[in-house]
Amino acid sequence: MEVSSDRISLEALNVEGPGGKHLRVSQLTSSDFSTYSDQQFHSMSALEILRETVKILRYNSSGLLAIAALLICPVSAVSLSNVLVGHSIVKRLSVRLLLVARTSGLPLNPVVKQSCQRFCEMAVSTAVCFPLYITLLLLSKAGVVYSVDCSYSKKQFDVSKFCVIVRKIWRRVVSTYIWACMVTVGVLTLFLVLLVAVGNVFLMIGFTPDLIVYPGVVVGLVFSIVFAHAIITCNIAIVISVLEDASGSQAMLRSTILIRGQTHVGLLMYLGSTIGMAFVQGLFEHRVKTLSYGDGSSRIWEGPLLVIMYSFVVLIDSMMTAVFYFSCRSSHIEAASNGEALSILEMMTRSPKTPAAVRSPRTPATTHSPRTPAVAR
Repeated sequence: MEVSSDRISLEALNVEGPGGKHLRVSQLTSSDFSTYSDQQFHSMSALEILRETVKILRYNSSGLLAIAALLICPVSAVSLSNVLVGHSIVKRLSVRLLLVARTSGLPLNPVVKQSCQRFCEMAVSTAVCFPLYITLLLLSKAGVVYSVDCSYSKKQFDVSKFCVIVRKIWRRVVSTYIWACMVTVGVLTLFLVLLVAVGNVFLMIGFTPDLIVYPGVVVGLVFSIVFAHAIITCNIAIVISVLEDASGSQAMLRSTILIRGQTHVGLLMYLGSTIGMAFVQGLFEHRVKTLSYGDGSSRIWEGPLLVIMYSFVVLIDSMMTAVFYFSCRSSHIEAASNGEALSILEMMTRSPKTPAAVRSPRTPATTHSPRTPAVAR
């Protein structure tokens, strides 16, 4: 893996040997290294990624929980409560979207009306909370990636070093996030256009509105898979923009290539995190925003508790994405290099003249294997 224009290489790696035992490269003898360096490292399943995430959380708990409390919780509180969302705007958008659905032949049953309402709420909430997403939430993603990288290097989260690193990488991380937003909006727009087009085609053929629902469901299922793949690609691209010297479209292309062959793992991760977030959102909607029981006094403690739960799910999702990045790299990379354990991001802060951080132009580029955090196995 390379970072910065000076082609700084990572020198702290863990190698996975036979039987799943993890060995540090710097602790191997020359004969052992010749044995392990030629092995093809196996990628991790979604369950293994979750286990690895829990181990990293236990090892670097102070830094990760601080990120969740200071950066993720404020965004989660605003996002769940929709305190900044204007309901009049949502209502107007819902009426216009229902008119589009009606002209495309879809029946205006309660399911369609509820779907339009939810979609408009999501769109308005995303637009209003975008400043929080591009600052606090994006900073939390970079912090999580840094923590995972530190865990793989047997280091604890260092706030001062992280601030120095963020100043170096922030521009390319923001650029990649903007590209990810454009891809997401493009996929959603394409879905709406296809849904309207399919509805109009079947309406001209002579299908009744009740029958047009079925082609719409098929389009929705296909869209769900495409949308999930786009989200996975965008999330990995953000990790790449933090760890590698790539941003924007280059990071997106790199992400597409990196997850090739591992898409099913990413889809399982996305499904799990989406179910978790939807579950907490449903609880918040029912227990806090909608007064459907008692006098509502339990909102005082249920609201903050659900915000904390939602923030924890977001934290785990970001950590699993970072671990998934290293897992994807393991399916493409075999070799390792000797040297002191150093974080990928910390090497960016070293002087270009430091031998441990800079590779001579005559030295061939080294490849790297995913590393394993120094936690109890």
